[in-house]
Amino acid sequence: MSNSPSFERAAVLEFFETSTRNLLAAEAAAGVGHHVAVSIVGTERMPENGYFAAKIAQEQLIEKSSIPFSLVHATQFFEFARAIADEATVDGKVHMAPVRFQPMAGDDVAQAVGRTAVGSPLNGRVEVAGPEQFRMDEFFREALAAWGDSREVVTDPQARYFGSVPGERTLVPGDGATFGQIRYRDWLKTAAQ
Repeated sequence: MSNSPSFERAAVLEFFETSTRNLLAAEAAAGVGHHVAVSIVGTERMPENGYFAAKIAQEQLIEKSSIPFSLVHATQFFEFARAIADEATVDGKVHMAPVRFQPMAGDDVAQAVGRTAVGSPLNGRVEVAGPEQFRMDEFFREALAAWGDSREVVTDPQARYFGSVPGERTLVPGDGATFGQIRYRDWLKTAAQ
């Protein structure tokens, strides 16, 4: 997996378009029979978000290529929770929307990508998510307490998620999603070791 070094709207779009074009061209020349890409659950529900818009552009390039493909749309990783809290901090308080949130362990994402990669190309997408759904503000209230982080979590319906206000179901999968096995509390115990 690769990721843009900048999340600024124009830079992230250029990164995903350029890297995807280069990769698809190399794959076509090598005769690759299955392109697998990881994307984010909810990209199409929040296109005003620069990062999500860049992922949509990446997916469109993959879909238009001649290479059979599978898109794995994953919910946010547990490993990114601290960065999400830091990004949402305003004047020392963590502002989180009271919307649904279903993060998952990176290990569960890796297993889903591996299963997809060795399977037949979907020429479509599969959604994967954590086994538990939370309200975003409540998840971060509990997470910060577990981390020993004294910042207050403020429930804010207008809180931004990396620049955009998420809707109630923006960040959770639809019907037919595959769920990981690792629960956040269990992941936290092993992550702290």
